[in-house]
Amino acid sequence: MTRTRLAVVFGGRSTEHAISCVSAGSILAAVDRDRYDVVAVGITPEGRWVLAPDDPSLLTRSGRELPGVKDGQAVALPGDPTAGGLVPLEDGAALNRDTALLGAVDVVFPVLHGPYGEDGTLQGLLELADVPYVGSGVLASAAAMDKSVARVLLAAAGIPVTAAVTVRAARWASDPAGVTEQVRALGLPVFVKPARGGSSIGISRVTDLADLPAAVADALRCDPKVLVEAAVVGREVECGILEDATGQPQASVPAEVRLVGDHDFYDFEAKYLDDATELDCPADLSADVTARLQEMARQAYAALDCEGLARVDFFVGPDGGLTVNEVNTMPGFTPSSMFPRMWAASGVDYPALVDRLVQAALRRGTGLR
Repeated sequence: MTRTRLAVVFGGRSTEHAISCVSAGSILAAVDRDRYDVVAVGITPEGRWVLAPDDPSLLTRSGRELPGVKDGQAVALPGDPTAGGLVPLEDGAALNRDTALLGAVDVVFPVLHGPYGEDGTLQGLLELADVPYVGSGVLASAAAMDKSVARVLLAAAGIPVTAAVTVRAARWASDPAGVTEQVRALGLPVFVKPARGGSSIGISRVTDLADLPAAVADALRCDPKVLVEAAVVGREVECGILEDATGQPQASVPAEVRLVGDHDFYDFEAKYLDDATELDCPADLSADVTARLQEMARQAYAALDCEGLARVDFFVGPDGGLTVNEVNTMPGFTPSSMFPRMWAASGVDYPALVDRLVQAALRRGTGLR
């Protein structure tokens, strides 16, 4: 039986490069090698595509050290459906691994987080190349990545979202006082974050408006578009969405993230380095709140026109009220990530999860749909 050739693409130019690598390591370890020929393609922080070692042990966290993509044999995926898939950019004799791994690619798992990968850019290249891929298409990927745009679409669908102010770099430079007054109207505390970032990189919690300039400057280092959100009193609960064999979105059991230790909020260090979180999966919610949360997760998925998978993050208020925080079209796949853990608790283990995602991508194909 001919095996399906699967390219796992990871790394990339965003600030979430290292987390993408850890996610890829988990996926490479879980792929059924009897069903799939796997080629690992890393993208360096500078944007160079290279053949990467198909070795999950090289893509793991070691203490507080995170992995990255190193330079190597350069390859490319031309946006040309007649090119035959991946092609080497140098003399083929220089390849240090089986050249049969190059050529036609049946499907791509683009496990990239953040801009230049999760935001519709890579999805557009794969559409041009006519290569099926895991996850949402160009529109949903771009809209969900931009938290400012996502909020507009979700609100238009009647889904509760946080109160927020969008700040462009030029506006902040020309009218910081006006921006500050808009933020004051939100009430304190507020969270200042890159509009198109993830993994809590560049996020600050502001409890005094005197600290707003430093927080905006920190976010602007990641993105020239910044979102300032009013804090919401509530528990942080997440829900995974996974496409079934008929193309319908199914909701996982929800899970709650609880902070332990000295972190003020669920920041990068708490998520990935300090083991400062505990997970309740399933979350301790009433049957009514659970059902409403799962239905709203499906509604948010549909409102952004997502495909394949998504993770929808909520605040659950003391009265059971629900507010959507954000929608992730390519959630983390690290060993500590919520999405695979929620689906494991829902009866879909990690290898089965990867297989379902790849099969959904093959069924969907490319092009208008």
